[in-house]
Amino acid sequence: MQDQNPASAADQAPEQAQPVAENDQTNSAEAASNADVMPSLEEALRMAELKAAEHHDAWLRAKADSENIRRRAQEEVSKASKFAAEKFAQAMLPVKDSLEAALATENASIENLREGVELTLKQLVSAFDAAKVSEENPAGQKFDPNKHQAISAVEADGEPNTVVTVLQKGYLLNERVIRPAMVIVSKAKGA
Repeated sequence: MQDQNPASAADQAPEQAQPVAENDQTNSAEAASNADVMPSLEEALRMAELKAAEHHDAWLRAKADSENIRRRAQEEVSKASKFAAEKFAQAMLPVKDSLEAALATENASIENLREGVELTLKQLVSAFDAAKVSEENPAGQKFDPNKHQAISAVEADGEPNTVVTVLQKGYLLNERVIRPAMVIVSKAKGA
């Protein structure tokens, strides 16, 4: 049966061969297309890795910068607290010098010593003013528990809770109490 139509078998062979060739071309086109896609994927991966490395380097630099800023800030705070009293100490040196000079004076009269002490007190008040240290002398004022420390209460004419006697002056540093005034306050008679 195969001999009866040898031409038809030959005719069929090229037809069957032709689709195989077309399949090879299609496969090679797909392979070329995949080759085109693959390098672009590989290129995209390489670019992404470069960007990731670049971002990592930038992050490391930013981290190092923030650590340097933090360290410098700590050093500045340390120096500020260490030398905070420097100006006040410089203002106090003349007061100490004056007191030492007064003690070193031989045969000083009481009047001379008094004048020296008054000048030294002026130097001290000037140093306090420069350092924003103010005196709290609340005689006759209403008692303020934030600025005053009541030692006792006595019956007195006038409004209760008024400062009658100041035993020790108080001091403020920039409106902040550094020592409360020790006072005696009034209370109502018969209370």
